[in-house]
Amino acid sequence: MTPELTVLTLVALLQVVQYALFALPANLELGAAYTMSPRDTPPPRGLSARTGRLQRALNNHFEALILFTIACVVVTLSGQSTGFTAACAWTYLAARVLYVPAYAMGLAPARSIIWSVGFLATVLMYFSALI
Repeated sequence: MTPELTVLTLVALLQVVQYALFALPANLELGAAYTMSPRDTPPPRGLSARTGRLQRALNNHFEALILFTIACVVVTLSGQSTGFTAACAWTYLAARVLYVPAYAMGLAPARSIIWSVGFLATVLMYFSALI
């Protein structure tokens, strides 16, 4: 397995952890009656600020994961895995790990800077595959 695919697997596991970090407090805050319902109506109350941030961080990672997955697949299938692309992949993972607590704690502008590092690492993987 290429380093990029190894990191992609770890990133997927991070997504599982993020889901749990959001789902546990959300279920406690909204109650089982609502979370086990078909959710045809709005929730009886809103999420706390931190749980809302965890939800947004989770959703953001779903969006970023699409681009990162494409980068990993392109690099791997084209046989262009290099030390540089591996470093980009590890940088993306590190940025995503740091992004979760930064977002949960409402750290601005650190959260945006961390996001930018991960996004740039992904884009650099694309350019590396094209060169």
